[in-house]
Amino acid sequence: MIQRRRAAAVVVRGDRLLMVRERGRGPSGRHDGQEYWTLPGGGIAVGETAEDAVRREVVEEVGLRPLAVRYLLDVPYPSGLTSCFAVEVADGEPTLGNDTLPCDCPVMVGLDWVPLPQLQTETPGLPIPTMIVVWDPSMR
Repeated sequence: MIQRRRAAAVVVRGDRLLMVRERGRGPSGRHDGQEYWTLPGGGIAVGETAEDAVRREVVEEVGLRPLAVRYLLDVPYPSGLTSCFAVEVADGEPTLGNDTLPCDCPVMVGLDWVPLPQLQTETPGLPIPTMIVVWDPSMR
């Protein structure tokens, strides 16, 4: 696992969660590999706070203007520990940003408002999936 600090945004509208659809590199060397959905977010730059990073990532990845940011928790991601923030955004529809990273990182291929899971919890709050992976049953 790559160890870098990340920040991610939990953006909820009604009963839906905004997630970025990404695709990793496949056997061909192109971005035709595993597909998954993740919270909008990315690496925290040197000298940047996690809160500043999540604000920047929301603008860059989904084109929305953050209004308020509140720390929720840290969760493990494949690329490193991620600080998750509840982010209130201005009205408007998200638009997919331009993902031109100079690495073998996954590439953003879409945005989706994903329905929140209808799970019974013993504590107050919403069950938030931080990542949804497409699992190919033929790859056992």
